[in-house]
Amino acid sequence: MIFEKLERIGGNRVVIALSAARLGDAIGNSILFIVLPLFVAKLPAPAFPIPETVRVGLLIALFGLVNAMLQPFAGAFIDRVGRRKPFILAGLTMLGIATIGYIFASRFSDLLFLRIFQGVGVAMTIPAALALMVGSSIKETRGGSMGIYTTSRMVGLGIGPLLGGALYDRYGFNAAFYAGSAFIITAIILVQLWVKEKPAQPSGTKPVRFQIIDTKLLTAGILGVSFATLVMAGSFSMMAVLEDQFNARLNMSAFVFSLAFSALLLSRVFTQVPLGRLSDRIGRKPLIIGGLLVLAPATALLGYATSASQLIVLRLIQGLASGGVAAPAFAIAADMAQTGGEGRQMSFITMGFGLGVALGPLLAGILAVYSFTLPFIIGGLICLPGAWVIHHYVPETVNIAEQRQQVHSPTDD
Repeated sequence: MIFEKLERIGGNRVVIALSAARLGDAIGNSILFIVLPLFVAKLPAPAFPIPETVRVGLLIALFGLVNAMLQPFAGAFIDRVGRRKPFILAGLTMLGIATIGYIFASRFSDLLFLRIFQGVGVAMTIPAALALMVGSSIKETRGGSMGIYTTSRMVGLGIGPLLGGALYDRYGFNAAFYAGSAFIITAIILVQLWVKEKPAQPSGTKPVRFQIIDTKLLTAGILGVSFATLVMAGSFSMMAVLEDQFNARLNMSAFVFSLAFSALLLSRVFTQVPLGRLSDRIGRKPLIIGGLLVLAPATALLGYATSASQLIVLRLIQGLASGGVAAPAFAIAADMAQTGGEGRQMSFITMGFGLGVALGPLLAGILAVYSFTLPFIIGGLICLPGAWVIHHYVPETVNIAEQRQQVHSPTDD
């Protein structure tokens, strides 16, 4: 009964399998969100003087930049090979090795190397998983399918920081690193056992010259959605680099900060699937634009929070707003994806997200040297051009009139 209900909203076997694996991967990776800033403060400073906030921002940004810049190349190879599962397994394995490697890190340069290694692993995993999602979902329920997938990721990203903060407070750094690698290993097992990939069938058409960056695939719609996901991710990821500053200003522990940090992610758990399904009915664009317009003031006000409760409420609003952007954005990109180019086109959407996660903390770390509130004001303002780009350049892929005809037309029992 449960599986039948899930299938009606886009939750078929492959979607559920990939979502469960994404849950384990997200928990393992997000445990580092809370632990890494504290770990940086513990290690000796590099030979050349860099403010601590900038060091943390650089560390977080490096992972995102490597991840984002390599995704188009990974997407191209995925399209070329025609197989997705091997890339997912290889990427998860790299993530697991890097996570356990933090136990042996003794210098800031060690952390830089491990973050690069993790970035390569994620760059292999995400385009492959989303390419599988495109081929395993249908347009009528794709918003729901992407909602389930992104909800699983949000559950993992919500649980991970809480677990990381609790393990650090009670047992120290190594316990958090061991737990993170264990969840990633679980994700590898789930992909191996549950994801069944059919070999690509020959099309019978004359092969064309393969291009890693094919400009024909970079439509205004794909680039517009990529930009929207970039500003969304940049605005809500700024908070991560300023953990020590928030804790000092609001007199919070690492665990309380993790509660506030995870509030965004946990709020998306309850809203992502409904908002994805709503985009199947009323269209993708209204939700993406509305989400960005709500995200703008919620982000700007973070720097003015005077208590942990205010911080948590603002993060909950950010979660609701970003939930209106994420699943519809991935769904509209999947709707526009061309056969044979799914890996490359979807990789640009995830590249936008990765760049946002990278540039947001880096920008926050630099701007916070001058003013604590400035990063969040800038983070809120950049959401507004994102909404404008979606309105002007991204086509709507859901035919509302056709949806209404399907609702009112008689159906066979």
